[in-house]
Amino acid sequence: MAAGFMRKLSGGLVNVSSGGSEPAELINPVAVAAMAEKGISISDQRPERWTVHSLEVADVVVTMGCGDTCPVIPGKRYVDWVVDDPSGGSLRKVRVIRDDIERRVTLLRAELVRSNH
Repeated sequence: MAAGFMRKLSGGLVNVSSGGSEPAELINPVAVAAMAEKGISISDQRPERWTVHSLEVADVVVTMGCGDTCPVIPGKRYVDWVVDDPSGGSLRKVRVIRDDIERRVTLLRAELVRSNH
């Protein structure tokens, strides 16, 4: 959801990649539905495992509670967002998580765009 928001809200000003330490096989269909309500399609996305390369090329790595399973690249800026896991949640619960993520992405986007100008 965070990558979907950043892609839309940045209008191409932020290069976004998404991955995880233990990705699911498929995108959560409830998350897909919740994002569709905001006019953002993430249905074509596929969960991917982080690679050292994908982390090395990132300016900022946003994690969401992966703890010790997150690979750490020395000198890289990490931001850890403590958010509930939408997995298995109802649409109502996922909407709350989605809106929290949207708020966080909006703030990060403003910071990234401001620091690049």
